[in-house]
Amino acid sequence: MAAERPAKGGTAKGNMSTTAARTDAEWKALPDSEWKALLSPMQYKVLRKAATEPAFTGEYWNNHASGIYVCAGCGQQLFRSDTKFESGTGWPSFWAPIDDKAVVEHVDTSWFMRRVEIVCSRCGGHLGHVFSDGPKPTGLRYCMNSAALRFVSGEK
Repeated sequence: MAAERPAKGGTAKGNMSTTAARTDAEWKALPDSEWKALLSPMQYKVLRKAATEPAFTGEYWNNHASGIYVCAGCGQQLFRSDTKFESGTGWPSFWAPIDDKAVVEHVDTSWFMRRVEIVCSRCGGHLGHVFSDGPKPTGLRYCMNSAALRFVSGEK
C-alpha cells in the first residue's frame, strides 16, 4: 500500500489526504514558504536545511512497533520496521531502505568530513546519512532523523 501524500493545503503534521496529490516534480519545486507552512519548525530545519536533531531526543530512535517509516515531508515510503536495528547512536537506524529508488545519496563534505547524505527521492528532503558500520545482510547503517520521518503503524 502506497503512503498517502499531504494534500495541497494539508500538512505533513497529520492532515493527510490522497486528493490533490502532488507529482514528484511538484514536490521538488515547492517554494520555501510552502515547506514552512507544511512542516513543524524541527521538520523544516531537518528536511529543508539539513539540520540534525540531538541524539536520543527524536520520536522514533527507540520505537519498536511494526510498520513503515515514511518521509515527513511528502509521505513517500522509506523504511520498514523489520530493517530497523539498535545502533546505540540515538537516531533511528536501518540496514536498508524499503526500495533503492526511495532514497538518493549525495556526497556531504560539511563539518570538515566526508559523509554520504541520504535524501528522499520524491521531495529531496534531507533524511540523514548512511555509514558502512551496520549489521548484516547489508553492512550499512542508515542513520535517520526522527523529524524527517513519520511512522505508520502496522503497514506492511
